[in-house]
Amino acid sequence: MSGSQHFSDNQFTFKEVAQGFSGWIAYFISQWKTLILSGILGMALGALVSVLDKPLFIASTSFVLEDGDTAGMGQMSGLASLVGVNLGSMGGTSGLFQGDNIMELYRSDRMLDEALLSPFDENQLLIDRFIEFEKIDKRWASKVDIAGMDFSIPREDFTVSQDSVVKEVAKLIRENQLSVAKPDRKLTIINVSISSEDEAYAKVFNERLVENVNEFYRETKTKKTSENLAILQSQADSVRKILDESIGAYASATDRVPNANPLLSTATIETKKRQIDVQATGAVYEEVVKNLEIAKVNHRNNSPLIQIIDSPRFPLERDEIRLVKGMVLGCIIVGLLTLFALYLRRLYQKHVQES
Repeated sequence: MSGSQHFSDNQFTFKEVAQGFSGWIAYFISQWKTLILSGILGMALGALVSVLDKPLFIASTSFVLEDGDTAGMGQMSGLASLVGVNLGSMGGTSGLFQGDNIMELYRSDRMLDEALLSPFDENQLLIDRFIEFEKIDKRWASKVDIAGMDFSIPREDFTVSQDSVVKEVAKLIRENQLSVAKPDRKLTIINVSISSEDEAYAKVFNERLVENVNEFYRETKTKKTSENLAILQSQADSVRKILDESIGAYASATDRVPNANPLLSTATIETKKRQIDVQATGAVYEEVVKNLEIAKVNHRNNSPLIQIIDSPRFPLERDEIRLVKGMVLGCIIVGLLTLFALYLRRLYQKHVQES
């Protein structure tokens, strides 16, 4: 060792680090005019952005998913088996709306298309409103003539160009405006938000989308049970009609031989046949009615769909850069960029001097 203060040539002492740091501080202080000008420029740019940037309005709906009430269905299945009914085929909660699947349903083209093609007001559809304030007709003027399209006609009468426009608009909404999320993964609460520069459009579109998904949920969730209920109701009506006819035939047969001779069995044959028909049809009707009542209970248990917690109301939440916030952020951002530029400039000067 030759008395050097370093353990090796690549190590620095604390004194050298402090001297270097103080040197940088002195250099930045010497550039105070540049830093002040950059701060003023940043505040001006931030103020300009806050003025020119249009606020976004956020329409949100939060709801709780409610699966069908299957608690106690095991006991009902045992009761139903006594009358020959298989509740497993009647009900059974579908896995379509469990977990995150319903969140993807909100992002599907079908749900977005139905919302877009629903009315915004008496004179305009939501897709027309979107095209108007987003100026889609001008942006896509070189590709398609949107101004000449009528989206109020039945969907099956749409041209290929109309379908393409609807699909692309739905894609823009899904990527830029729509947000579907769970505030907490442990909860069953889902929040659906639409953000747009048009406050009225954001509110109406959010309501239409939730309404469409709600209706689709209800139809799909209860499809099997409603079909089974309709079949049993039809069977009950048919058997009841036959029972009424049998009762009428039995009464007619009794009226034809009001005081039959008990010694002549042939005189009571017709009456006994009609009586047996009434008893048999009555037993069948009783079983069908039991099945029908069980099916009604099962259908009601599967009916709960979506319980809305909060829905969008005016005035909607605004997402915007306010003037003071814009000036502060602009000053910080431009100031940091200026410091970095001065740092690079200082390093370059030192490198040139040393070389």
